[in-house]
Amino acid sequence: MTDIPGIIGAAADGHASADMRAGTSAELDRKTRARAAVAGSAGNLIEWYDFYAYAYTALYFASSFFPEGDRTAQLLNVAAIYAAGFLIRPLGGWYFGRYADRHGRRAAMIASVLLMGAGSLLVAVLPTYATIGAAAPALLLVARLMQGFSTGGQYGAAATYLSEIAEPGRRGFFASFQFVTLIGGQLFALLVIFLLQEVFSDDAIRDWAWRLPFILGAVLAGMFLLFRDAMHETAEPASKGQDAGSLKALMRHPRAMFTVMALSAAGAVTLYTFTTYMQKYLVNTAGMDVSTASRIMLVVTFAFLLLQPVLGILSDRIGRRTNLLIFSGGMALFSVPLLGAIGTAQSVWTAGLFVFAALAIMSFYTSVSGLFKAELFPANVRALGVGLGHAIASAIFGGTAEYAALLLKQMGHEQVFAWYVSAVCAVAFVVALRMREPRAHGHLH
Repeated sequence: MTDIPGIIGAAADGHASADMRAGTSAELDRKTRARAAVAGSAGNLIEWYDFYAYAYTALYFASSFFPEGDRTAQLLNVAAIYAAGFLIRPLGGWYFGRYADRHGRRAAMIASVLLMGAGSLLVAVLPTYATIGAAAPALLLVARLMQGFSTGGQYGAAATYLSEIAEPGRRGFFASFQFVTLIGGQLFALLVIFLLQEVFSDDAIRDWAWRLPFILGAVLAGMFLLFRDAMHETAEPASKGQDAGSLKALMRHPRAMFTVMALSAAGAVTLYTFTTYMQKYLVNTAGMDVSTASRIMLVVTFAFLLLQPVLGILSDRIGRRTNLLIFSGGMALFSVPLLGAIGTAQSVWTAGLFVFAALAIMSFYTSVSGLFKAELFPANVRALGVGLGHAIASAIFGGTAEYAALLLKQMGHEQVFAWYVSAVCAVAFVVALRMREPRAHGHLH
């Protein structure tokens, strides 16, 4: 396979000094660490804005790429392509994780953001089904596969980078910004949709204006190169050996891989249920219009973002394991009643309150998601272990969540999906109960 990160990373490193690329996190002062964390977080925000722009514009462009049909059928087709973007994520997690462990987290992050932007640009310029027929959804699939490959690599590189650049004792706070910016990307995508709804008519958005969020995403990805000089490499010399980033080396840590995958499965299925799918759930099940659903998600997603550093700091005091137990146990108990209450909510305030309750429970996971995984692996396979383990679980449980929910609704068994979410979280609770506290017994020192 072509060395994508190497080609892009070489260009991106053109103006960075050699000592900046070679310096390790141990040599950096507090101000420099903070600036590097902001730069890395900016890339993560851009990456996830591009990724979620697809999910939040799907209600508008579904009819542009698929034949006439009922709304649920069209959304199922769009969701299937959305899921395909997840299915390629393990390949991206392996490829970029291997590269990050061998050549540095920085270049891998830059390359993945630029690749994501290229996928967004392709979506923005795609002709519709009416123009080129079946080639339209085929090209949409290609663009989504590019984005999925990119996202698979970005998660592991970003989680590793932010965990390593952080000050010891404040890692929970620093690393929480991975999800601050991930949620920020979602929030930004929602805000862009909200502005489109304010500026353009519904017909205009469905006709052409849905392309604007993708154009913006491509531009932002290109602008990320402006942040590259603030990003210091964190990989230590120990991670540069011949064994670095290899699957053989990773397989020496089976328990860590299983723990990452089990907890990532619960995190993925709940995240995509109560964020990206929730907009459609509010429209399709609760009977709200698209604008109202978007406004609800805009408000609760912002509140969700604010919780991340608070619970990240809390994890530095109570431990990552306690966070994970609260998340998995809470979701196992409350997923079914919360989804039922949201689906039958009689007011905007009631629906928003129940969605926020779900996101608050989930914040105990998202605030430490990348950090506890990075703590489970040694430096030579850290980015690979985090990225690949998370990507496999996300592909299986996150990428299929929306499709499964819509399919069960179409079959008349919508409540079964809520029980499925609860069951996945119950398994994660058992895994969290049996794990050792990664802050104390992990590899990140």
